[in-house]
Amino acid sequence: MKKENRRVIPRKVVKVTDEVLQKEIEEKYVQRAIDLGATGAQIVPVDMVSIDDRAVAKCVYPKCPFYGTSANCPPYALDIEKVRKVISRFRYGLFIWLRVPPEDTVGKEGHSKVARWVRKMNEIVTRIEAEAYYDGYMLAIAFAGGPCKKIFCPDSACTALVPGEGCRHPLRARSAMEAVGIDAVGLATKVGLDVYPLGESVSPSDVPHGWRFGIVFVD
Repeated sequence: MKKENRRVIPRKVVKVTDEVLQKEIEEKYVQRAIDLGATGAQIVPVDMVSIDDRAVAKCVYPKCPFYGTSANCPPYALDIEKVRKVISRFRYGLFIWLRVPPEDTVGKEGHSKVARWVRKMNEIVTRIEAEAYYDGYMLAIAFAGGPCKKIFCPDSACTALVPGEGCRHPLRARSAMEAVGIDAVGLATKVGLDVYPLGESVSPSDVPHGWRFGIVFVD
C-alpha cells in the first residue's frame, strides 16, 4: 500500500452525539476501510467486544515465536485489565476484516506468506486511526492482527524496548487484537463471518479462506 501524500485539514474537536458518531463511522470509515483494501468492515458497540484472558494465554501456550520480542506483544503490550478499562470508555469500534487465500495462511508455506496480509491490516487500521484523529476523534485507537515485528523489524531488535529509545514505526506498528486480550475470532463469528481453525497441519484444500482482523475504536 503506497503512502498517501495529501494535505490534512483538521476538524474542530467537539463531543458528538451518539447518532452523529454512528453515522460517521458507518458512512465514512466503513467505506474508507474498503477503499484501503479491506474485504469488509462493520460498526460494533463496545459491549459486543469481548476481552478474554484466554486470548493472551494463546500467545504463550503454545508460545508464539514473537512473544517478548516487541513492545506491542505480550508481556509488554497493554495489560489486559487496562485494555478493559480503556475500551469501556468508547462507544463504538470499527471491526475490519481481510479475506486471505488459504494457500497464504495455512500449512508451512502459508505461514511464511501471511506477512503481507499482516502488513496490509496494520496499514488499514493505522490509516483510519489517523484520519479519525484529524476528524476530531483524538482518542481513536487501533489494534491490528499479527505481530508488528514480523513485518516492520524482522531482522532487528525492537528499539521500543530499549530505555530512552522509541519505536522505529510509531505511526504504523500496533498491537494485535489478541495480544491485548480482544477475542477477534469471537467477534468475527458475532458479525457472521465463517471462521475455521488454521495452522501448519491444515491443507489449503481443506478451508475456503483465512482471515486477518483489526479494529479501530472511535469516540
